[in-house]
Parts: sequence; C-alpha cells; structure tokens
Amino acid sequence: MFAYELHRIQHADLVREAAAQRLAHEAARAARRSTGDQEPEGRVSADRHRFAPAA
Repeated sequence: MFAYELHRIQHADLVREAAAQRLAHEAARAARRSTGDQEPEGRVSADRHRFAPAA
C-alpha cells in the first residue's frame, strides 16, 4: 500500500508540474502576441535548409 501511495503522490506532483509548465508557455505566447511586433498572421521563417533540394 505504501508503494501505491508514493505512486499517487509522484503522479500528482507530475500533473502539477505539467500544468505549471503549460501555464508558463501560454503566458509567454500571450506576451509575444501583445508586443505588436508581428503581423496578425504570425511570422514566417525562411528556413531553406529544412528540405533537401530536388533531384
């Protein structure tokens, strides 16, 4: 029974940690949006190294 209780405590800690990280990411995303530096559609990256050249 002790091992089960430890498992439940660890699970609850992981759930709380994940929720805190999710909230931090959402806050950072909202802060980036509120700066007004970007277009309403978002920024497009010009990453030309993502795909291999055509043969």
